[in-house]
Amino acid sequence: MKNLINILDLSVEEIAELIEVADDIIANPAKYRHVCDDKILATLFFEPSTRTRLSFESAMLNLGGKVLGFSDANSSSSTKGESVADTVAVVSGYADIIAMRHPKEGAPMVAAMHSTIPVINAGDGGHYHPTQTLTDLLTIHHEKGRFDDLVIGLCGDLKFGRTVHSLIEAMSRYSGIRFVLISPEELKLPSFVKQEYIKNKNIEYVQSTSLEDVIGELDILYMTRVQRERFFNEEDYLRLKDSYILDKAKMEKAKDDMIVLHPLPRVNEISTEVDDDPRACYFRQAHYGKFIRMALIMKLLEVKV
Repeated sequence: MKNLINILDLSVEEIAELIEVADDIIANPAKYRHVCDDKILATLFFEPSTRTRLSFESAMLNLGGKVLGFSDANSSSSTKGESVADTVAVVSGYADIIAMRHPKEGAPMVAAMHSTIPVINAGDGGHYHPTQTLTDLLTIHHEKGRFDDLVIGLCGDLKFGRTVHSLIEAMSRYSGIRFVLISPEELKLPSFVKQEYIKNKNIEYVQSTSLEDVIGELDILYMTRVQRERFFNEEDYLRLKDSYILDKAKMEKAKDDMIVLHPLPRVNEISTEVDDDPRACYFRQAHYGKFIRMALIMKLLEVKV
C-alpha cells in the first residue's frame, strides 16, 4: 500500500505518469466518471481549508466515488482528546482512502503508520503539501511546457510556507533550475530546506528582499501570503503581512511569458488589478488541482480505466 506524505514519495517518472493521466481526464472526462463507483474518500481536516478539501471532494465525486469526513477539528473526537492514530485506525474501516490535513508537522506520517488504507497528506503545519505541489507541476506543465531550465521566484513567507518547501523539493530534481528566494529576513527559507534541496544539489540560487529588483529575471513567480496562523506574535504578523504586493507596475517589469502562481487563499499580496493579466495563472492553477487529485486517487487505489 502506498501513501503520499511528501512529494519525494513519488519518483519523477510517477509524477510524469500522473500528469499524463490528468491530461487525459481533462480531455476525456466522461471516461473517468464511474471508475471509483464503489470507493469512499475520507477527508480528515483538522485545520481549515477551502480549495484543498473541496477539490479532493470534487475529484472523488467526479470519479463516481463518495465522500465522508469533517472540515474542522471541533467537529471530531479530537476535541475529546482522541489521538490521530486512533482516529485513523477507526476511519480506515469506513473508507478506502484518506486525505488528511493537520496543523502539527508529521501528523499524516503518524496517520499512515496506523492506517490500513492509503493516506494522502493534504498539508501538515509548515511542513509539506504534496498535492499542492502536484497541482503546481500540472500548471507549469500546461503553462510553460517544461520543468527544466526555469528561473523560479518564490516570494513572501518562505519560512512557514509548506507549499514553497514542497515545490523546491520537487523542482530540485530537474535540470537547469535556478531559485530566486524573495522574503523579509524574518521569513527566509529554513536552512534545512536550503541545505538539503538547493546547496547539496549545487543548484544556483539568490536571496533578495526586493521583488522589484529580481522580477525581470523570472520565468515563474510563486507568490505566497504571510500566514497569520503560523505566527505566535500578532505584532510581528502585522509588521510583515504587507511586505510584498504584486501590482500592475511590478508586472510591467516582468517577462511577457512569466507566469504568476499562488496556492491561495490570497489576502492582499496580489492586487486584483493583476487578475486580468494573461500571465496570472492562480485561478487556472486551482482548477488543475481537481484533475491531478483525481489521477492521484486512482493511482493510490490502483484503479484502472
